[in-house]
Amino acid sequence: MNKPLWWIAFVLVVVGAVNWGLVGVAQFDLVAALFGGQSSPISRVVYSLVGLAGLLLVILQAMTMSGATVSHSR
Repeated sequence: MNKPLWWIAFVLVVVGAVNWGLVGVAQFDLVAALFGGQSSPISRVVYSLVGLAGLLLVILQAMTMSGATVSHSR
């Protein structure tokens, strides 16, 4: 997997973590506030991308732990 894609996935996971942290601590959904509510199309795209990025990083971690080679292009 190329490095830019990994970084995009990482940033999306951090966005999701910050958003869930805000939901848990302050009952404030930043994504919904920025993009017009939880059910707006843009919010749903962001939520979906965060979820896919999380799955991608889990898969990459599993591959790394199993000894598979993950290529990071420079």
